[in-house]
Amino acid sequence: MEKSDQRPYVDEPTDWPRGFEKWSLWPLYNIAFYLGCCYLAIMLLPNKLWEPEVREITVAIGTLGIWRYGWWFTHAIRAFIYGHFIYPAVRKKGQDVWKSGWRPRHLHFMMTTYNEHRDITEKVVRSILGEIRNADVPGTIWLGSVVRFDEDIISDFIRREARGLDVTLRIIRQNVPGKRAAIGLVLRAMSRDSVEDDDLVVFMDGDFILSKGAIQCCMPLFKIYPELQACTTDEEVICIGPRWIETWLKMRFSQRRLAMQSHALAGRVLTLTGRMSVFRASHLLKLEFIRLLEADHLNHWLWGDFRFLSGDDKSTWYYMLKHKVQMLYIPDALGYTVEVIEGAGMDRMVQNFRRWSGNMLRNGSRAISLGPTGMPFFIWWCLIDQRLSMWTMLVSPVLAICGTLIIGPSYLISYLIFIALSRMLLSLFLFRYSRKIEMTYPWILYLNQLINAAVKVYCIFRLSKQKWANRGNQTSESEGSHFVETLRISMANWCTIVAVTLLVLVTLLYANLITLPSFEMVVLAMELG
Repeated sequence: MEKSDQRPYVDEPTDWPRGFEKWSLWPLYNIAFYLGCCYLAIMLLPNKLWEPEVREITVAIGTLGIWRYGWWFTHAIRAFIYGHFIYPAVRKKGQDVWKSGWRPRHLHFMMTTYNEHRDITEKVVRSILGEIRNADVPGTIWLGSVVRFDEDIISDFIRREARGLDVTLRIIRQNVPGKRAAIGLVLRAMSRDSVEDDDLVVFMDGDFILSKGAIQCCMPLFKIYPELQACTTDEEVICIGPRWIETWLKMRFSQRRLAMQSHALAGRVLTLTGRMSVFRASHLLKLEFIRLLEADHLNHWLWGDFRFLSGDDKSTWYYMLKHKVQMLYIPDALGYTVEVIEGAGMDRMVQNFRRWSGNMLRNGSRAISLGPTGMPFFIWWCLIDQRLSMWTMLVSPVLAICGTLIIGPSYLISYLIFIALSRMLLSLFLFRYSRKIEMTYPWILYLNQLINAAVKVYCIFRLSKQKWANRGNQTSESEGSHFVETLRISMANWCTIVAVTLLVLVTLLYANLITLPSFEMVVLAMELG
């Protein structure tokens, strides 16, 4: 059965509890019970962390943990400042402008879709029409599509539901595959139309449902701040699939809220998410911007020159970052991304990681090369930290394995207690940004960190290998003969083995489990040889 015929029912988004509303007695009891179990484990089970044979391993894990948790705490403090002091003032100014009667001249929605479920598409379009009705201004939906199926659903729905609204549907059928091509064709159509430089354009996916008032939260800010060129918004997930996948996605969106508010304090963000972002049209209509979206590519020492398949949000972000324009995160502008999980949940999890991590790695190097003077220093260091964390996350498990091999399973048990406590500490920060208190967060967080780091290490030597199941299982392979491709794959495998081996050796050196030979020993070995 084709995806378009399945038509899953999607519940209408509901308001989530805010502030202390979610902190009922039951989640507080669960947290107390969790911490009580950890306390009993510490008191009743043998503590092998400080045995003489493994003491330096424990110190190494703790030192690394202090650095990583310190960085997490830094983000938490910055997010608190932005959420409680900076953004409330910005929101108040925006509300005053909106209440004064200011409205954008025209609302433009750039929407791409591919063979989407009817129920999802109709709810997405209904949310767009609701925002146009709320703003009471003319609106245009620019639809980048591949198949007639999506076009018929949207045009029929607008014909039925948009009575009394000044709304126009512009359908741009793409002649080459891929979301990037669809966006490029839509932007070219906009440049030939009457879109003005100060018009505001909403980029959104065909599976993203706008929450009521999302547009109202964003639009006035472009009036208040003439230098603002782009803003991205909050997301929550509606998951049609395994319960644990839904919890994992909700945990990731909680992480995203914390990180985005921390980044926004610097006047920049680390991505302009393709689910929904709002742009001032002045840059969007430039050929440089359009060509970057259509044909963004990387010249790699191993894989040669190849185009990016997904990651259009990273391309738009890189353009804005390079041009040193202001970007904001709007925590009040909420939307719901619909994830339909088909097949094995773990496979989908790894696929998503490969796509997300690949997009980050493909764009990270060139963004870092802009230097700390090309952006706020904090943002530049965040880009550096993304590269470091993929390796440092694997150090702790390697040391735990070493400790277990030295004194047995009892060390692993002590290490797991440490993981249970440390990840609960991090989860307490995430609970503040989560719509619901989930007691599985500590372990899902650790699993998320491990798999994400491993996938990044795998992807960094295979940047041209791209697959996007959401767009009809699109794949992008590097060009070349079968022989050349085999050599490249072999080299990528060799680089991965070398990198992982070096990681293990450096980790063992870091924990003083091995030592480098002295110069005298090297000379003696050469003489004996």
